[in-house]
Amino acid sequence: MKTVIKDVWILTMEGEGPAVKGDILIENDEIKRIVASIDEPADIVIQGSGMVALPGLINAHQHTPMSLLKGFSDDLKLMEWLEQKMLPAEARMTPEDIYWGAKLSMAEMIKSGTTAFADMYIHMDEIAQAVTEVGMRASLTRGLVFLEDDGGRRLAEALDLIERWDGKADGRITTMFGPHAPYTCPPEPFRHVVKLAEEMNKPIHVHLAETTEEVMKIRAAYNRTPTEYLYDVGLFERLHVLLAHSVHLNLKDIRLLKGMRGGVSHNPVSNAKLGCGIAPVRQMQEQGITVGMGTDGSGSATTIDMFEEIKAATWLQKLECGDPTVLPARQVLRMATVGSAKALNIDHQVGTLAVGKKADLILVDLNKPHLQPLHNLESLLAYGVNGSDVDTTIVNGKVLMRNRQLTTIDEEELLKQVAVRAKRIVEGI
Repeated sequence: MKTVIKDVWILTMEGEGPAVKGDILIENDEIKRIVASIDEPADIVIQGSGMVALPGLINAHQHTPMSLLKGFSDDLKLMEWLEQKMLPAEARMTPEDIYWGAKLSMAEMIKSGTTAFADMYIHMDEIAQAVTEVGMRASLTRGLVFLEDDGGRRLAEALDLIERWDGKADGRITTMFGPHAPYTCPPEPFRHVVKLAEEMNKPIHVHLAETTEEVMKIRAAYNRTPTEYLYDVGLFERLHVLLAHSVHLNLKDIRLLKGMRGGVSHNPVSNAKLGCGIAPVRQMQEQGITVGMGTDGSGSATTIDMFEEIKAATWLQKLECGDPTVLPARQVLRMATVGSAKALNIDHQVGTLAVGKKADLILVDLNKPHLQPLHNLESLLAYGVNGSDVDTTIVNGKVLMRNRQLTTIDEEELLKQVAVRAKRIVEGI
C-alpha cells in the first residue's frame, strides 16, 4: 500500500528546521520519502495544498472510558469529584461500557489530531480490543490499587494484559505496569511491582503529586514527599517511568528526577480545572527531565483536544513565570510530539516525521480565517489551531480520518451506544 501526500507544508519536529513545502511517500506503515516532489503512482493520493503535515500528537496520560462521564461532575474539588461522583459511577460501568467509552475517546482524539495515547484503567481487554479495531497506537496499563486485599486479582489482570496484548495490533499496542499513586500503593506491594517490572523489562506509569492533599498524606504517613517516596521504593533505579501530573514538586524533588529514564506527562487543563495547580515545567526541563503532554480523562478535563492542552501549557507557564519567552511555540509543540513519545518509550518509532519511522501524522487545514495569514506556522499551530482544524489523521500508514470523516468508527452507532450507557451509569448519583 502506497500513500502520497502532495504539495503540503511539512513540519518534521526534528532539530530546529523550519517547515518546508514538499511531498511525503508512505509505504505500508512507514515513511519512505520526504522530498520536494514525488511523481510515482500510489494507491492513495492526498492533495495537501493549504495544509501542514506534522507528527501526530501523543496523549501521554488518559483514562479513555471516562468519556462516558464527561460534564457529569464539574466544579468540584478533586476528592469530592473522585469520591462522590467518579468512583460511584465507575462502579456501575460494565466491560461493554468500558469498550464504548474507550471508543468515544478515540473518536475525539482522532478528530483532534491525536494518534497515540497512554491509558490507565480497568477492563483493559476491552480497551485493547477497541484500539485494535480503531487503529490508534496505545500504551495500556491496568491501574493497581493496594489499599485492600483483593487476593492478587488486580496484579493478575496487569500480568494478563502484558502477556496477551504487548506488541499486538501490528505492534501498535505496548504495555506498562500501573501502580496508581503513592497514596494508594503502600511500600511493600509497590516494591513488588517494581521488581516485576525490572524482571520483565516493562515501564511503569504512575500518578505523582497531583494535589496538595496527596503531599500532606504522604508526609503524614512516611515523612517524605511523594517523589521521595517513589525514590525510596526504587522506582528510578533501573526502570523507564511515566509520571502523570507532577504538579507539587519542590526543588529537591526535581533534582531527584534528574537523569530519570522516561518522563512526565504534563496535564494542564485537568490540573487547572480541578484547581490542583501548575506543574513546574520550566524547572523540570532545565534539569533535563523529559516533559510530554496529556489530557487526563475527560471526566475531569472535559476536552481531550491536545491542541487545547498545548495552548494551556504555554499560557500557564508564561503566566506563572511572568515571562512571555517561557515555553515558546516550537518547544510546546515538541512536548506534545517528541516529549510524549519519549515518555511512552516509543520515540524510536514516532514523534517526528522521518524516513524509516512509523507513518503517524496529521494534516491541519490552514485555509481558515483564524489561521491566516501565515507569518509564523509554528505560532499558529501552538496558539491558534483547534482540534477541529485537523483534516486527516494517519496511524501506522492507515488513514483513520480524511476530510473530517472517520474511516474505522461508525460515528452514528457510537453516539447511540454512548447516550444510552452514559444515562444509565450516572442516574441517581
